Amino acid sequence: MYRYERVDVPDGLRLHLNENTAGCSPAVMRALADLTRHDAAFYPDYAAAHEACAAWLGVSPDAVLLTNGLDEGILAITAAAFAREASPEAIVIVPAFDMYAAVADALGGHVTEVPLEPGFTFPLAGVVTALTPRTRLVWITDPHNPTGQPVPPDAILQIAAAAPNAFVVVDEAYADFAGTSLLEARAFARLPNLVVGRTFAKAHGLAGLRAGVLVANPPTLEAIRAIVPPYSINAWAARALPAALGDREYYAWYLAEAERSKALLYAVFESRGIEYWRSAANFVLARPANASALVGALARKGIHIRDKSRDPGCAGCIRVTAGVVAHTQAFIAALEEVLCGGE
Repeated sequence: MYRYERVDVPDGLRLHLNENTAGCSPAVMRALADLTRHDAAFYPDYAAAHEACAAWLGVSPDAVLLTNGLDEGILAITAAAFAREASPEAIVIVPAFDMYAAVADALGGHVTEVPLEPGFTFPLAGVVTALTPRTRLVWITDPHNPTGQPVPPDAILQIAAAAPNAFVVVDEAYADFAGTSLLEARAFARLPNLVVGRTFAKAHGLAGLRAGVLVANPPTLEAIRAIVPPYSINAWAARALPAALGDREYYAWYLAEAERSKALLYAVFESRGIEYWRSAANFVLARPANASALVGALARKGIHIRDKSRDPGCAGCIRVTAGVVAHTQAFIAALEEVLCGGE
């Protein structure tokens, strides 16, 4: 049975969950401060959040469905894909966010795992080969997590064309950092089974408020929309979204911090002879000499990174969030101490 792993969130510098290490925009805090006890008592109005999301993503408002974090979107898509189906199947490219398989399994589906090819290359042929008449769901993460590798857009479109009876879902949780996206109206019109998921947890710092969105051809969204509860986004998240999306200066600043942090991580890994992979996301995957020991030693210094050794194809790997430069510098200083035997 597949399970979703809820990772501990200890005190200290959290570089293990790909969060926004700077926090949300100050504009968000000002917007939240204006909320009253009546806002807590009344069901929220989503008009401003809905319009802001559609404008930010460059799509029509009827192509957008707000969700309580992208996690609710994952649950809703899976439920819609499997509804009234006998023996539905889902394809998950591994390693992957474990919620894809956990939800498919919990809803009675069969999960087919397709591993990345050597060098973490996207397994287009493997996915197409794994398709069957019962495939109702294909999960793709772009950029991929935990490797940070971008997925060729043409490969995604080929899969969507080859699986017309399945939702082909592209989880773009880290697309802000890559600067690329499949959010393009002509692709949705040509491939109505294509769904793109986005979150505002990473680049916009709203992980604690739980705000996500699904984008697809409007008729495609209807089956999913029927499953999402009418008031699943709370009033605070609804008020925060327009403020976060409106502060483009803060957004650009954080993206620049993440990019510079990745450069610092590449440099220290190269200087130490540690294998790593350049990333299109806000994290870097690396393979040090002893991953579990390193993770433990850094944790004792109050710096938390992710041990990904149990992920398929990632034996001996760690994943480090690349966010605020000062936080990355603190990680590097602690890493150097540990590698020099100064635990």
